[in-house]
Amino acid sequence: MPAFYLDVRPVTNAEFLAFLQANPRWRRSQVSPLFAEPGYLGDWAGDLELGPRVPAGSPVVNISWFAAQAFARWKGKRLPTTVEWERVAHAGFTAENGVSDAAYRQTVLAWFSKPAESMLLSAGSGRPNFYGIRDMVDLVWEWVDDFNSVLLTDDSEGSERNLYCGAASIGVRDFTNYPAFMRAGFRSSLRADYVMPDLGFRCAKTP
Repeated sequence: MPAFYLDVRPVTNAEFLAFLQANPRWRRSQVSPLFAEPGYLGDWAGDLELGPRVPAGSPVVNISWFAAQAFARWKGKRLPTTVEWERVAHAGFTAENGVSDAAYRQTVLAWFSKPAESMLLSAGSGRPNFYGIRDMVDLVWEWVDDFNSVLLTDDSEGSERNLYCGAASIGVRDFTNYPAFMRAGFRSSLRADYVMPDLGFRCAKTP
């Protein structure tokens, strides 16, 4: 894989606010409906006002892929690709391969098995992984550049069309790594204008 830079933490509300101040067309009241569905920045108090439940240091969420792309370009960066993001997310706390890191695996499984927090923690507050990158697997989902490149199909046949089967997991070696399949399944259900209260992003850059 070619070398790349990745932000240490997700983009924060404060950083996205600075982007909106410089780019009015991406403010909540002015964004085109082609580029963001109605819930865009719906947790903010106003176009340029965060509000009491949107801490400046927490990851910005409820933003579309289009908005994340625009922010990244404004910063002279880009969104990471799926393989870049997964490469970094796969690293454990003490080893490049997180499969052998018990503490890392427990952190991942714990995040996927608990309800979402009512208010997000500060971006960068998580334990750094092997590369020094924080919050890859225990704060928010994150947009990637090619999120819609994943293709999953079910293996149901005949009249059993109400069954949802994980055909993409056939032949997998480690069935305990279900978060990896959840990430792929989540990507396959997205559109670029979607916004969600637990979906943010971070930027990457080619050296």
